[in-house]
Amino acid sequence: EKMQKYLLYNAVEPEELSTLRELSTTEICKVWSGVSRHIYRQLLHKRAVEIGVGIFAVLPAHASVAEGKVLPVERPMFILSKPLKLFYHLESDETKIPDEMPVVQLDFEEIAANIHFRHEIVEQCVQETLLCFAGALRDNKEVEFSFR
Repeated sequence: EKMQKYLLYNAVEPEELSTLRELSTTEICKVWSGVSRHIYRQLLHKRAVEIGVGIFAVLPAHASVAEGKVLPVERPMFILSKPLKLFYHLESDETKIPDEMPVVQLDFEEIAANIHFRHEIVEQCVQETLLCFAGALRDNKEVEFSFR
């Protein structure tokens, strides 16, 4: 199971992050903006995207407008995987993805082709970044990931 590698008993060792250490910050940002665009396109097609530590999805929600009226809206969300939440003792609302919504994996080949990188580099960069994310969760550090 792919997600297991993000359940860390020990700190992330520098040798586990060899790709991140070789890439420049600009290159890492380029990979993630490619990933971000890829996720955005999937969401537009009503697909949820699983990235190892959780799932991006656009889910129906309700927005309160004037005079107590409620408007149905769609809200992009990131849902942390349940094993990760349990493992790191994190709390968040229970969010279910509708059964009819397909869940897809990241297509590293397609992302790589779009940004002119080798797909191995893209895959390693993403996995190592998520490993850092898991390491921050493990060490109780604050994490900020910003996606457009």
